[in-house]
Amino acid sequence: MRLTQISLLAAMLLSGLTHATYAQQRTDRRPNILFIISDDHAYQAISAYGSKLMQTPNIDRIAHEGALFNNVFVTNSLCAPARATLLTGKYSHVNGLEINYGQNFNVQQELFTRILKDHGYQTSWIGKWHLHTLPDGFDSYKILVDQGHYYNPDFISTGADTTRITGYVTNIITDLTEDFLNHRDTTKPFCLIVGEKAPHREWLPDLQDLGALDSIHFPIPSTFYDDYQGRPAAAAQDMTVAKTMILREDLKVHLDYHGYAEYTRFTPDQQKAFAAYYDKVSKDLDSQALTGDALVKWKYQRYLKDYLSTTISLDRNIGKILAYLDSTGLSKNTIVVYCSDQGFYMGEHGWFDKRWMYEPSLRTPFMMRYPGVVQPGAKVDPMVVNIDFAPTLLSAAGITPPEDMQGKNFLPLVEKNGNAQKSGSAKGWRKAMYYHYYEFPQPHHVSPHFGVRTERYKLIRFYGPKDYWELYDLKKDPDEMHNVYGQSDYSSITKDLRKQLDELIAQYKDTEAANILETK
Repeated sequence: MRLTQISLLAAMLLSGLTHATYAQQRTDRRPNILFIISDDHAYQAISAYGSKLMQTPNIDRIAHEGALFNNVFVTNSLCAPARATLLTGKYSHVNGLEINYGQNFNVQQELFTRILKDHGYQTSWIGKWHLHTLPDGFDSYKILVDQGHYYNPDFISTGADTTRITGYVTNIITDLTEDFLNHRDTTKPFCLIVGEKAPHREWLPDLQDLGALDSIHFPIPSTFYDDYQGRPAAAAQDMTVAKTMILREDLKVHLDYHGYAEYTRFTPDQQKAFAAYYDKVSKDLDSQALTGDALVKWKYQRYLKDYLSTTISLDRNIGKILAYLDSTGLSKNTIVVYCSDQGFYMGEHGWFDKRWMYEPSLRTPFMMRYPGVVQPGAKVDPMVVNIDFAPTLLSAAGITPPEDMQGKNFLPLVEKNGNAQKSGSAKGWRKAMYYHYYEFPQPHHVSPHFGVRTERYKLIRFYGPKDYWELYDLKKDPDEMHNVYGQSDYSSITKDLRKQLDELIAQYKDTEAANILETK
C-alpha cells in the first residue's frame, strides 16, 4: 500500500469512517457495473413504458434516474441465445448458440466479462445462467441449475458444488447479490451480472404475492383474436393462450400436487399456502362451468394474474438492491442496467412466449443509470441492439472493445454532452437492425426467419417449412396485422429494404441467410 493510501486510511479510521466507505475512495474511479437481466419480462408490463397492467416503481426508478431506451431490439428472441449475445457482443451464428437446447455455449471464447477481469475488475454471475456449460473467466459465480426452480432452487457455486437453498428464488438471488457485494474485493471495481429467473413460465408468484392482483380485470389486447390472415407462419404456431396454455401446469388448476415437480420441492408450510390458494382458483373455475371463448378469456386473466404477480417480487427485490447501493454509497459510482433477455407476449395475437421478429418479442425493455454521465430522465429513441451491450460496458470501463465484436458503443447517445438522444439526430448511428431466429419445430412451431427492421418498415424472410416474405408498414400498421409484401405501392420500399437486408447479412457474416437468399 502506498504512503498516501496509508495516510488516508489512518485519517478515515480516526474519524470513525467504515472500511466500506474507504472502499469508495479508491483511486481507481472506473465505474462498477451491476447488470440485471430478467427472463421474459415484457416492456408492456413495466410502468416506465406506460404499462396499463401494473406499476413497477423500483424498476422505473432506474429509468427516472438514468435513461429509458425506447427502441432496444434483440438479434434472436430466445433465452439462452440472448445471454450468449450479452456476453460476446456477437450474433448467434458467430458466438455459436442459436437455440435454447442442443448446443453448448463455448465459454472459452472472448467474453466482455473476461476482458473486464483481465483489466482489474472483480467479476461474478449470480442467478439464471442457462448456457449449458459452467461459467469461465469469472472470479466467482452462483448459478441456477438449467432454468432453475421458483421455490427452494439448486445453485451451482464456483468449483461446481451444488446446494439447495430454501426460499423463493427472487429473494434468494437478492440475498446472494448482497452477499457478493458485502464480501467483494473493495480495492477493485466490480462487474456483477444478476440473472433473474422471473417471470419465466410457469409464472409462480412468491407466497406473499398470491392473489395480489385477483381483483383486477385486465383489458384484452385488440389483436387477441387475430386470424393470422396472410401470415402462414403465424397461423402455424403453437403458442396461443387458447390452445397451448395448459390449465394444470401453466395455470395451476386441478393440480395433482404430488405429481407436480415444483410442489414436490416445497416445504410443508409452502405446500399448505400454495395449495390453499390454487384450490380456491380451481373451485372458482368449476363453479363457472366455462367453455369456448369464455374459458379462453378466463385463462387469459389467470395468465396475467400469475405472470404479473411474479413480477411484483421482481420489482420489490430490485428495490432492495438499489437501496443497498444507496446505503453503502456504491450508487455514486455504479452503472445499473435493467433489461430482459427479450420481449414477451401479453396476449397480443392471442399469444404468450417470444421468438418472433414481430414487435412484442423483438423489442425488449432496457434502462441504464450512470451517475454523472447519463442525464436523469433521458429518453433514447435511436435503435440499440443487444450486441451493443458488451462494447458499451467495456467502453464505460475505459477499454477499447475488440474489433470482432459486432455491436457498437452507445454511450454517445446517452452522455450528458453526447450528440443525440432523439431519433434522426444520431449521426453515424444505425438506421436499421438485423434479426435471425432458428429454433424449429419445437417447442412452439415458430418458423425460422430473418429480416431487417428500420424506423418505419420491417421485411421478414421465412425459410422453413415454407419460404415466403412479409412486409409491414409500422407507421400505418403498428400491430403488424397486414402483410403488404407484393403490393405495388410498396415495390420501391421493398427493393430498398432488400438491399439493406443484403448489406446487413454481409456485414454480420451470416452465410446461412446469404445462401438461402441465393438458392431459394
